[in-house]
Amino acid sequence: MLLIRTLLILLLVAAGVSFACFALTGQPRFKRFGVNILKWTILAALVFFGVLIVQNLAGA
Repeated sequence: MLLIRTLLILLLVAAGVSFACFALTGQPRFKRFGVNILKWTILAALVFFGVLIVQNLAGA
């Protein structure tokens, strides 16, 4: 559980760094890369928290 949360935080940081690189250089490839990282991170977080919710409902 801690590993997945840490991975999600690191992915969010990577997206932030990518957006910062875009802000500094103006190259659109950094923006595309950041958006892709952010999109897949949000999807992974939704799946992760969905599993947690289902586990809590099944255990109750």
